[in-house]
Order: sequence, then C-alpha cells, then structure tokens
Amino acid sequence: MPKRLLAMPPHVRGRLAEALESGLLAPPYSVAALRAVGITEDAAEAVDALEALDRLGITGRGAAACLAMMDEAASRSRQPDLVWSGPEVTGLHARDTRRVYEELLSSAERSIWAATYAFFDGPKAFEVISARMDSTPTLDVMLLLNIERKYGDTTSADALVRRFADRFWGDEWPGDRRPNVFYDPRALELPRPKGVLHAKAVVKDDEAVFITSANLTEAALDRNIELGLLVRDPALAATVVMHFRGLIERGLLKPLPGA
Repeated sequence: MPKRLLAMPPHVRGRLAEALESGLLAPPYSVAALRAVGITEDAAEAVDALEALDRLGITGRGAAACLAMMDEAASRSRQPDLVWSGPEVTGLHARDTRRVYEELLSSAERSIWAATYAFFDGPKAFEVISARMDSTPTLDVMLLLNIERKYGDTTSADALVRRFADRFWGDEWPGDRRPNVFYDPRALELPRPKGVLHAKAVVKDDEAVFITSANLTEAALDRNIELGLLVRDPALAATVVMHFRGLIERGLLKPLPGA
C-alpha cells in the first residue's frame, strides 16, 4: 500500500474512505475532485496515492477497504501493551517484563535511554545493553541512575559519587564501550535527600517507550508483581527524551565521572 496514505492524518484517510465508498470520489482523481468532497489537506499527495492504487486495479470500495485496513493497522501499532512481572493469570494476555526489556535493548539501532532507581548485580543487569553497545558502534546509550545516600551517612556528596563511579565502572559495567551515565545530585544532599531519581523507563530509537514500576533487579523482572506499559509512539518517545535532555541541560541531572 502507498506509504503516503499511511503517513496521512487519520481524519483525511477517513474522509477519503467515505467518499470512495459512496461513489462521490472515483477515477480520474484530481485535486479539484478531492476538494469537492471536502478534502483540502494533503490533497496532491492523496491524488498520487490513489492513482497508484488505481494502477493496481484498486478503486472505489476496494480503495476504501485499503484505507480502513491502514487505519486499523495504525491504531493497533499505537495500542499500548500491558507488561507484567510476577505470577501469571490464566486467560489474560500480557507481556513479560524481562522479555520486553531484553527485546527493546537487544534490537536498538540508534539510541537507548534507560532509567532505573535501583539495580543489583550489574554484570547481569546490564548484560544485554552492554552487548548491544559492543556489537552496534553507532548506538548511543544514556543511563539515568540513582545514587543512594544511606540513612545516617554524612559522607560528602563528591565522595559518594566518586565511590559509586569507581564501583560502577570497575565492577558493575560489563561492556567494552561505555554509556553516558547521569544521576540526580539532590539524592545526595545533607542532612537528607531533597529528591531521588525514581523513574523506571526505556526509550528505544526514539520510537518505543516502556514505562514500568520494575527496577533492573532480578526480583522486579521475574518475581515481584510489577506493572508497565509498552507504547510504540514516536511522538511520546520524543517527549520523554526531550524531558530527560532538558533535565541534563539544566544541570538537574549530572554526568557520572569516569574511572
């Protein structure tokens, strides 16, 4: 099916389908004919696409059916997937948290933004994402992590960040290439944290967004009852990435120093 039709706004496709189904619109197609049935937006592109269908022998109700199929496919592609961890409920479909994490991270081509409040066993938690980085030189990865100040610990913030960085790069990160890592400095303020990085999310290639209650821990991915949504929506993905970038540009999220 012509990509131009799929790229059109849904209301334009709907108006086209109605006009074709009713017979108000038929070959030969023209901008004037489309305007006569109330279609002014993307009219020239619509004419080109309808002519391409006509050359395939698809006109009238057949073309309307094609448009309806496009709308159905587009709506399904943006339908969120429920993603659960923990015990399964018979008869209800849901995606598995670990599987969704691994599918997104292992298939990224351009970029990954991943935020988690907690992680345990770094070499295992970051195994998939580090392997993808090492095998895909063009892949940019941004990790947003929380650095915890234990209750009663009065160590300086700089010392806590240095300790975390040494442990992360030395013991937790398993790959050869390094991601860009950011943290929320408010979590280290004295006498008590003024805020923490509590978001749990993945954005893949600026097109898919996974928002979840699960941290990058074995318990959260496999055993705890955790709930999330996987949405394939470039507009939503761009909004999430822009928010993270804005926090970084304003200095509200700081880069983790190297080893």
